[in-house]
Amino acid sequence: MAATELRGVVGPGPAAIAAPGGGGAGPPVLGGGGGRGDTGPGSGAAPGTVATAAAGGPGAGAGGVAAAGPAPAPPAGGSGSSGAGGSGSAREGWLFKWTNYIKGYQRRWFVLSNGLLSYYRSKAEMRHTCRGTINLATANITVEDSCNFIISNGGAQTYHLKASSEVERQRWVTALELAKAKAVKMLAESDESGDEESVSQTDKTELQNTLRTLSSKVEDLSTCNDLIAKHGTALQRSLSELESLKLPAESNEKIKQVNERATLFRITSNAMINACRDFLMLAQTHSKKWQKSLQYERDQRIRLEETLEQLAKQHNHLERAFRGATVLPANTPGSTGSGKDQCCSGKGDMSDEDDENEFFDAPEIITMPENLGHKRTGSNISGASSDISLDEQYKHQLEETKKEKRTRIPYKPNYSLNLWSIMKNCIGKELSKIPMPVNFNEPLSMLQRLTEDLEYHELLDRAAKCENSLEQLCYVAAFTVSSYSTTVFRTSKPFNPLLGETFELDRLEENGYRSLCEQVSHHPPAAAHHAESKNGWTLRQEIKITSKFRGKYLSIMPLGTIHCIFHATGHHYTWKKVTTTVHNIIVGKLWIDQSGEIDIVNHKTGDKCNLKFVPYSYFSRDVARKVTGEVTDPSGKVHFALLGTWDEKMDCFKVHPAMGDNGGDRQRGHEAEESRVMLWKRNPLPKNAENMYYFSELALTLNAWEGGTAPTDSRLRPDQRLMENGRWDEANAEKQRLEEKQRLSRKKREAEAMKATEDGTPYDPYKALWFERKKDPVTKELTHIYRGEYWECKEKQDWTSCPDIF
Repeated sequence: MAATELRGVVGPGPAAIAAPGGGGAGPPVLGGGGGRGDTGPGSGAAPGTVATAAAGGPGAGAGGVAAAGPAPAPPAGGSGSSGAGGSGSAREGWLFKWTNYIKGYQRRWFVLSNGLLSYYRSKAEMRHTCRGTINLATANITVEDSCNFIISNGGAQTYHLKASSEVERQRWVTALELAKAKAVKMLAESDESGDEESVSQTDKTELQNTLRTLSSKVEDLSTCNDLIAKHGTALQRSLSELESLKLPAESNEKIKQVNERATLFRITSNAMINACRDFLMLAQTHSKKWQKSLQYERDQRIRLEETLEQLAKQHNHLERAFRGATVLPANTPGSTGSGKDQCCSGKGDMSDEDDENEFFDAPEIITMPENLGHKRTGSNISGASSDISLDEQYKHQLEETKKEKRTRIPYKPNYSLNLWSIMKNCIGKELSKIPMPVNFNEPLSMLQRLTEDLEYHELLDRAAKCENSLEQLCYVAAFTVSSYSTTVFRTSKPFNPLLGETFELDRLEENGYRSLCEQVSHHPPAAAHHAESKNGWTLRQEIKITSKFRGKYLSIMPLGTIHCIFHATGHHYTWKKVTTTVHNIIVGKLWIDQSGEIDIVNHKTGDKCNLKFVPYSYFSRDVARKVTGEVTDPSGKVHFALLGTWDEKMDCFKVHPAMGDNGGDRQRGHEAEESRVMLWKRNPLPKNAENMYYFSELALTLNAWEGGTAPTDSRLRPDQRLMENGRWDEANAEKQRLEEKQRLSRKKREAEAMKATEDGTPYDPYKALWFERKKDPVTKELTHIYRGEYWECKEKQDWTSCPDIF
């Protein structure tokens, strides 16, 4: 009896706290879509009907008017047989389900259980993947014709179903109506007994009642203890009186044993009462803590449910927007016009059939427009350099350049940040205009990141010494690939440079080259870069960043041409960069892939190299991040084959013509291992690189302070310096100040331009300080080309022409 009372006090059993609607068996219901296969539109109009706009938000089907037309015929060979299933199912079997206007009705396995109707692609799929679930308690069942019927829960989900025969359809409708009636009854009973919300509201009262009941029971035990003590004392007194009587020796021994047992009984009962009293005091002490913990867990669960629902809706919305955008380009397979696609979206369950589509997951919405694939650069700490010709060395700076370079930066703080809270406000906006906190950044600017292309400058040094133009082209190709070598780890975005910001890298004494970058445009963001080496080469480029946010992943497309000129031979090479894709933007661990083709052209000889960056595929057996290439002469004959990965190394193979052949076929270089030459291999990362943003040894030195640089140099940027030192809150405040200052400068220029237009006076638009915009003589493109004078101004320390941007 005591145990029964105690169970009644502790609280309801598992059955009492089940969610309304009853039943723990059966698939779960999630938002507006259910299982994995139906995360797309959950509702749609039947063929030939008009769909009204659903109020279910993004999770609902495409409201509006669906194009009317005849429904496609069911696929041949589809049996609609069904029967009572096992596992306690009310009914299960095959039905035809409408998917879209392209695929029409598709055969699916449906299971009716515990008031829920779920479907799968096959019976075997029941064990692991539910494609969708609808709760019959809130659903309407409508019969269309002899074999068709519709199940809808008011717009968020609608299933258009077809049975194999009228008899089969009637069996299903009868079973569904019975299941619906039962579900409605269970829901009403659950509401009467109190739903989950009411449980939440009465938690405190229930806990207090429990404590009062426990206290009452302890008082009862205390009363019993007093009675036991009273009667025990009387019992011991009686036993003592018996011992004083003249009884046989055997009787006295028995009375003594009874007396001892009575004493033990009283001691045990006292201990039990004390333990009960201690338990009550402990329960009272911890009752508030239990209540807070319970409330915290409930709030966490509610927040998670709301976040999950929001993510699901946003995911569906983004995926639908993505599909609507990608059917328009001419190069999209199967695109037949926007009208067709509207028809397809008018019916539900498009994603039910999309398993063959590639699934991308993801840099950060954050690693977006700035997250190029190049992340390496040679850099060290040197003093202010004098302006001397490239053939001379800075002898008076020799001591300073021999200073030890820094090998570490402050470790990245472990800041937690809700990515979705920022991402959800970015939907539909231009990514390059979205202000991002420094929490997503690395302590380098885009200009410094662009300079990292020169990390493997020795490849160009070797290329400059090659007498054979085709061999030289192999080294240029390896240099091109090497610029992507750190992107496999560098998922943080660099700082967006301010307009007029510069970055110099003076390594003339140490490595024979020096480099200058300048931000020449803010919208669209564009940076000009010029590097020259006393070893006989010049590299220049202007890179503009465009990006496309696909919801699941982010594509970053650098636009602009890279030029490499060798002084001794006059060979002039040009190429463009490939697309960088950042996966798992919303959920999962960020990872980066490079994909596309690069054509490197020697404009003097006509030699070409075609590099193919193979995109990652889960189903491919090839090595990940694979790069292949061919070096051809002007006639198209292949002389060298290139093979490697963009994150590790590149090898070169000489291609020999096959014996007895007329030149049509050839023996590939990789079939002749003796001709293999390793062109490039990635440098190992420094120790604890994972704590330092995965910087290379040279990247660690890029933001090290140097004297004598221009006042616009990235090393002097205050928010970037604060962020590197781990003072992220101050860095965010400083970043906002700099961005506001830049906005005011832009508005001032716009006002001056408008006034000049009204007055009819000439107005010069913004011009870069160290670069001049002109037509490139080789590519005929308008681009920014270095006009000189930077290093002369540095020697004189004359920075009067530099704007105040920090």
